[in-house]
Amino acid sequence: MKHRHYATITYPSEIGGLLRAIDGYQGKSRVVQAALRLLPLVFVRSSELRYATWEEFDLDDGQWKIPAERMKREFPHIVPLSKQAVAVLRELHPFTGPDGLVFPGVRSAAQPISENTVNAALRRMGFTAEEMTGHGFRSMASTLLNEQGWEPDAIERQLSHIDENEVRAAYNYAQYLPVRRKMMQAWADYLDTLRGEQKSAKILHFRLGPRPTP
Repeated sequence: MKHRHYATITYPSEIGGLLRAIDGYQGKSRVVQAALRLLPLVFVRSSELRYATWEEFDLDDGQWKIPAERMKREFPHIVPLSKQAVAVLRELHPFTGPDGLVFPGVRSAAQPISENTVNAALRRMGFTAEEMTGHGFRSMASTLLNEQGWEPDAIERQLSHIDENEVRAAYNYAQYLPVRRKMMQAWADYLDTLRGEQKSAKILHFRLGPRPTP
């Protein structure tokens, strides 16, 4: 089976800039802002994010359970939520909760944000279709988590890539959950570090740069 390639950013030196651009996104919709902030932390498929409902989330336990009917392979999927992800959702909850869609569209609360909403926001931030896509956050996480030495099977399970024995996979949707919880929190902390380090590096470079000629 051929896999479609989605543009992504995987160089740590460039990820900080992307995250800061997301933090500073000035779009009109609070919903879109929250979707942009959450997607790097959970790296799910676009449809899984867009059609998320509040009843799927347990913010106290830090867990998102996506039902089988919303998954590509029709098996339930658990997304451990980092502290950062929970914070994003708690900020959004007063505006779109306590039930219904987490990310409703502008025209109707019964319909989610459009499939192209995140990509359109990335374009407004200056990232071309050849540089970054919403789906690209999955490739970003997969590449860097593997480079960091996390267990490949845990990464694949978190990406909801079903193994060849789909019957076994159906009963093991919580497989590797303890290590996945640690991995998702470590990933969120790593993104925070990149965001901070890149900003500090930029400031340092500015301070040590040549002084203008009098």
